[in-house]
Amino acid sequence: MWDFFETVRHRHSVRKYHANLPVEAEKLHALLEMACAAPSAGDLQSYRIIVVQDAETRAALRQSADNQDFIEQAPVCLVFCADASRASSEFGTRGASLYALQDATIAAAYSQLATVAAGMASTWIGRFDEQRIRDLLELPETLTPVALISIGYPDELPEPTSRRHLDEVVEYR
Repeated sequence: MWDFFETVRHRHSVRKYHANLPVEAEKLHALLEMACAAPSAGDLQSYRIIVVQDAETRAALRQSADNQDFIEQAPVCLVFCADASRASSEFGTRGASLYALQDATIAAAYSQLATVAAGMASTWIGRFDEQRIRDLLELPETLTPVALISIGYPDELPEPTSRRHLDEVVEYR
């Protein structure tokens, strides 16, 4: 088992997956539990996670996301949606416009780290046609898709990408 720092350092966007290696139900359940363990405004968990395992639906997701083929290749795609109505019930307009978005993205990030800890890989997809995703998954207006996360066993080990130096992104005051 890796410690947290190793897990973060080993998280890379993987765009090639073993298509014939499914994600085990126990591991998927554990990933979803870790996503739901993420902090959220008022502990409301103002998000919904749609688990897409069906090959035809993943193909449609690919088409809705500029044909990024790894979405279809990976055996699982998690669609994280902000739930504005849940956040607004407690926090009004700011909850609907910001807190629900933050809740969904924090949960998505936790799912990516859990994926690495479970020996798999993922890719965050932010480039997609929101309305096509809404229509495909028959989402109510209160849910807004904010991230797709492809998950599976990697068929590549990408080189780490460079990161900006701390002094470029951190200010001390």
